[in-house]
Amino acid sequence: MRICGIDPGLRSTGWGVVRFENNRMFWVADGMIQPDPDADMADRLGHIHSHLKTILGQYQPDRVAIEEIFVSRNASSAIKLGMARGAAMVAAADSGLSVHEISARRIKQNVTGSGRADKQQVTAMVSRLLNITPSGVDAADALAAAISLSHDDTLGQGLDMAMGGASNAIISSKGKAQNDALSAAISVALKKEKVSS
Repeated sequence: MRICGIDPGLRSTGWGVVRFENNRMFWVADGMIQPDPDADMADRLGHIHSHLKTILGQYQPDRVAIEEIFVSRNASSAIKLGMARGAAMVAAADSGLSVHEISARRIKQNVTGSGRADKQQVTAMVSRLLNITPSGVDAADALAAAISLSHDDTLGQGLDMAMGGASNAIISSKGKAQNDALSAAISVALKKEKVSS
């Protein structure tokens, strides 16, 4: 299973692909799409759309995770973010992929253990979990979205087992193992951070 996470933005749209196999996660690729800030709005949105479509075609993810829109006090900023997000979602839809929206708080909670983690903490945890240095904070946020979707999948499988009974035992036991593996990796990374601080 491959998941592409997207952190949309008009100045910089982060993306990251993570592969999940045998209860382990592996970094595949990440980067940031940065349109010319002096270009017309339509050209900037077209740049995001076309580059994401190329990336999705190259890395062939099974699903896409995107951060839910954050309602800002600045209406202009919220509208611009919404347009970048729309361009990213259309690129995924054009590629035949389902898009899963996850709140920023949920992503932080799933990846760091705290829904109030800042960008530096998210980047540090993504680096530890995937054993890489992301291309930048936007790419790290995108990778975190991919990891978070996988985490929610495993929790959902556990819930399916509770509701569906023994017929789903094999699927949900795999989900529990994946969830346990992610939780264990986060715990180890948090212990290392406490020791180093």
